[in-house]
Amino acid sequence: MPRIVTGQDDWLGPWMTERQDGAVWTPGAGSTIGLIDDDGQPMAVACFDNYNEANINMHIAAVPGKRWLTREFLWYCFFYPFEQLKVKRITGIVASNNAAARRFDEHLGFTLEATLKDAHPGGDLLVYCMTREQCRWLTLKEPRNVKAETTTST
Repeated sequence: MPRIVTGQDDWLGPWMTERQDGAVWTPGAGSTIGLIDDDGQPMAVACFDNYNEANINMHIAAVPGKRWLTREFLWYCFFYPFEQLKVKRITGIVASNNAAARRFDEHLGFTLEATLKDAHPGGDLLVYCMTREQCRWLTLKEPRNVKAETTTST
């Protein structure tokens, strides 16, 4: 059964950025939540950075074809910023030519807030936002069948 892990930023941060065009992991500058398969390999990772008490940026990467998009994982991904950090909003930044990422963000409930013209090698950068009030994932009860493990890096 897949498990959710935290406290593995030194491993999961680079894993996530290897799967995102142009992303760079800076140790100590963010935190991660990972969904790990039965073999101990990441299926999906959510990375959070640029936290300033009101806002945090969120990035998600996943193994194509894996069944990782679960309510439990999404609950943890939104519980952390909204309930633990108490941010007012989450920001997602997507290249305008990345149609799959745009659909994904919109499916999660993010709304397009701004366009940064010519801010990406492939064109524009789109700034998506989700407020706590817009977040439907928090209405779920804490998942019972998947528990998060906090582990420390060695």
